[in-house]
Amino acid sequence: TQLLSRLPIPDSRVITIDPTLPVEEAAEDYAKKLRQAFQGDSIPVFDLLILGVGPDGHTCSLFPDHPLLQEQEKIVAPISDSPKPPPQRVTLTLPVLNAARTVIFVATGEGKAAVLKRILEDKEEKPLPAALVQPHTGTLRWFLDEAAARLLSVPFEKHSTL
Repeated sequence: TQLLSRLPIPDSRVITIDPTLPVEEAAEDYAKKLRQAFQGDSIPVFDLLILGVGPDGHTCSLFPDHPLLQEQEKIVAPISDSPKPPPQRVTLTLPVLNAARTVIFVATGEGKAAVLKRILEDKEEKPLPAALVQPHTGTLRWFLDEAAARLLSVPFEKHSTL
């Protein structure tokens, strides 16, 4: 909301989740809105997704070891047993994240350093959710501050801070 309120985007171009609906209905309603906006695409193809990553490696509301990581049919799914508050959420699924043209992850702070090392460098048998975001034909970029990147050994570009 903070970002969109500063951009000259008409409200009619912003697709929102209806928080007044029960979680299952909210997910169905949002999926319907996305299908209307992305007519002709079986899976919506976003030009840009800006994502965060939690200290447990979750992204969107896709949590480690959760059955939603296996979801292949739905583009939007309800989650009623989130390990992080609130327990009821609506999330895009991995097929949508991986169909995007560009995905940017933004992570800051020392608290993210260990999980970023796991995501970006370790080859885990059961990858964390953020590590499963690998756009099929798109671009994946990570924007990290020095504290978040401090444990990484892979080469990365340093840019000036804003």
